[in-house]
Amino acid sequence: MLEMKVPSPGESITEVEIAQWLVEDGDYVEKDQAIAEVDSDKATLELPAEASGIITLKAEEGDAVEVGAVVCHIDTDAQKPASSETAKTEEKKEEAPKKETPKVAAPKASYATGSPSPAAKKILDEKGIDTSSISGTGRDGRITKEDAVKAVPSMGTPGTGNRGTSRTKLSMLRRKVAERLVEAKNTTAMLTTFNEVDMGPIFDLRKEYKETFKTKHGVSLGFMSFFTLAVVRALELYPAVNSMIDGKEMLTYDYKDISIAVSGPKGLMVPVIRNAENLTFRGVESEVKRLAIRARDGQITVDEMTGGTFTISNGGVFGSMLSTPIINPPQSGILGMHNIVERPIVKDGEIVIAPIMFVALSYDHRIIDGKESVGFLVAVKEALESPVELLMNNDVKKSLEL
Repeated sequence: MLEMKVPSPGESITEVEIAQWLVEDGDYVEKDQAIAEVDSDKATLELPAEASGIITLKAEEGDAVEVGAVVCHIDTDAQKPASSETAKTEEKKEEAPKKETPKVAAPKASYATGSPSPAAKKILDEKGIDTSSISGTGRDGRITKEDAVKAVPSMGTPGTGNRGTSRTKLSMLRRKVAERLVEAKNTTAMLTTFNEVDMGPIFDLRKEYKETFKTKHGVSLGFMSFFTLAVVRALELYPAVNSMIDGKEMLTYDYKDISIAVSGPKGLMVPVIRNAENLTFRGVESEVKRLAIRARDGQITVDEMTGGTFTISNGGVFGSMLSTPIINPPQSGILGMHNIVERPIVKDGEIVIAPIMFVALSYDHRIIDGKESVGFLVAVKEALESPVELLMNNDVKKSLEL
């Protein structure tokens, strides 16, 4: 008999939650077969069977289980059952005789039928409601005041549509995200500064080179590589934005690990692009694609979401025009991207139409001053509006490795 224990998903994680059993008690499982999904406070992971045999579950869905605790037993001596299916018979239940519904005598028709009482008439006249549309419940079918009140539409009166509710337990990951967001609001002096970016130059580059880039490298030339490299450049110019508070000290990093906020099946996930300062356009796009696929398929690991120094969040893919992104603790800054809309702007004294994106930088004012925050965002804007000069050293083909 094998006792399966909860493995450690990563450092500082002491317990996980059984999100879903993928097998039932008494099932025969194969070695390495996924038998459960477990939530930690950073990711949802699959739990593979350590051996083949018949499984006995020792924890319920929703249980919080400590790392190292036994969650199931596997009888490794059990034989694999035959795959042939046996026919199942069902006993036919006799239908209970239907009870006849007693007939209710219709109200006796008289002069009162369909006529409102004085109080009801006053209410209906004020609201312009026809009495023929109301069925009276009073004696002999008279319309009572209560009938009239019910017939008057009111914002406070429930309608006839569905008013049901449902209750779903939050996963450990979602609860941890909620805690971190509240922590960021309560423990940082968070401010947000805004700017706008003319995306025309990037549009032109992508239009000319995206097909060649994809053919050669197998990934698309998207916006994320431009933004990531623009952020790396801005962090070089303003290192305070690439810093964190550690007690009474300011910890500044000489590397740039850029967290990319993505939407996964279990909610928001923030995988990290390591040493983005050493990556090319192809390198960034390949890493973004790899991490996005792993997040989408639920294969992202805790290590891949730990240790970023700055975050980029793209709400524009959902249509967001403008937002104030919340800092990802213990980081001190987050850049919010938004949708791209053609807007009138002034160029060389003339009004022209250009693809404009609003960008937002939320920052911790405890260690980042207004000068650094505004300067950082302006540096990002400058790089995005002059990518050939500031991001490609005036050599597009060499930068794109074409």
